[in-house]
Amino acid sequence: MRYPTDAAARSLSVLILFTLFAGDFWRNLIGWWGYLGLVAAISAVVAVVMTRRRLWSKLALWRLPRTLVLFGLLAALSLAWSFYPGATVLGLLAQAATTLAALFLVTALSWPQLIAALSSALTWILGLSVLFELIVALFVRQPVLPFWTDYGDATVPKAFYWSQDALFTGGPIQGIVGNRNILAFVAVLALVTVGVQLAQKLRRRNTAIAWLIVAVAVLALTRSATAIGALLITAAMFGVLLLARRAGPGRRMWVLAGVAVVTALTIVAVSAFGQQILAVFGKSDDLTGRVDIWSAVAGLAAQRPAFGWGWVSYWAPWVEPFNDLAVRKGVTYLQAHDAWLDVWFQLGIVGLVLFIGLVLATWYRTWWFAVDRPLDSLGFPIARVPLTLAPALLLTALIAQSFVESRMLVEGGWALLVVFAVKSKLDHSAVSIDLGNGPARVNALLSRSARTARTAASRR
Repeated sequence: MRYPTDAAARSLSVLILFTLFAGDFWRNLIGWWGYLGLVAAISAVVAVVMTRRRLWSKLALWRLPRTLVLFGLLAALSLAWSFYPGATVLGLLAQAATTLAALFLVTALSWPQLIAALSSALTWILGLSVLFELIVALFVRQPVLPFWTDYGDATVPKAFYWSQDALFTGGPIQGIVGNRNILAFVAVLALVTVGVQLAQKLRRRNTAIAWLIVAVAVLALTRSATAIGALLITAAMFGVLLLARRAGPGRRMWVLAGVAVVTALTIVAVSAFGQQILAVFGKSDDLTGRVDIWSAVAGLAAQRPAFGWGWVSYWAPWVEPFNDLAVRKGVTYLQAHDAWLDVWFQLGIVGLVLFIGLVLATWYRTWWFAVDRPLDSLGFPIARVPLTLAPALLLTALIAQSFVESRMLVEGGWALLVVFAVKSKLDHSAVSIDLGNGPARVNALLSRSARTARTAASRR
């Protein structure tokens, strides 16, 4: 059997990322059984490719982030005390499949290839979403329900519709993912990945600008307050990273101190003018029912504070306590709409401490990856490139979203967290990391100290 070509690996990576961020598209199109078959097939292919290409050898256990390993072990061990063991088994299988996909992305792709694959998957989702909504608006002209689902004669809540045929009425549109918040967040991530590629000339200029326009248009048509908030926080972090790059190593602590002050002032301002801010985004005082959900979940978490109720990933609506834990307008919610609260509920304070450690350590490494100078093959610093900003910006967006959504624990959100946690750890001490410069540009960017060292060596 021949090893897969790099092109095949990249195509597989795009399919993986597309499926992770557009899982609802597959579930709405081919049903749950078709989706599970697709995921099983992709997981099998990934396992075979990693074995045939000996990618497992890059993943020595002692090199992986300890907090990630311990968090995974705690989730697996929670089966012993889970209140819903059957749902925990399903949740662990889903988490394992997602983690396997993430590890393949880490080992098979360089940083430029990873950002390129993510950018391609996100733009595919945006492009198909616009096309889907356009077809519904022009030809179907009525809301569309998912295929292979029989709702009988019951009144179907709006949240169940795949598309609500709202493109020509100004939105909110839901795209192929069937959820405006998910689609809007995909647009936010696309703005980061395509923007970085454009800045480093890793993508054709006209094509990149066109996708940026599409992403902005989708973001406007979804009218998602959570995604807009995440975008604003990510934009602020972009400014901080640029400032830290210019400030140099000795002054970066002052930059972080300034960020802390601004964050504190922002929290005070949001607390004081929360109702006015919500009114601007057309949100109710209870954040579309989130306050009630948080209260209910916190009450249950307090009953099992140390180790939680057991890992479940997405909530299982067919078992207690999820069957009536968060129901709004006929819709049973499948998450706590807060990743941190969800972890406390499922894995207790112990799991929450590990999760906080995982996120903070990953963000710390991506911060230094963004602001420090990369190294050449001799270990000397060369000029920074826009690509190194991407992990920190994408992780910032995930963290911002995690306070109102739990998607950092599942599918695309969890995959990106694992990718950044593992890849930033494995590449932490690497020199001459492929950053998309090409050999000619790397040589052109060699520091004066490197040239001096080479000259001195040649005279000996």
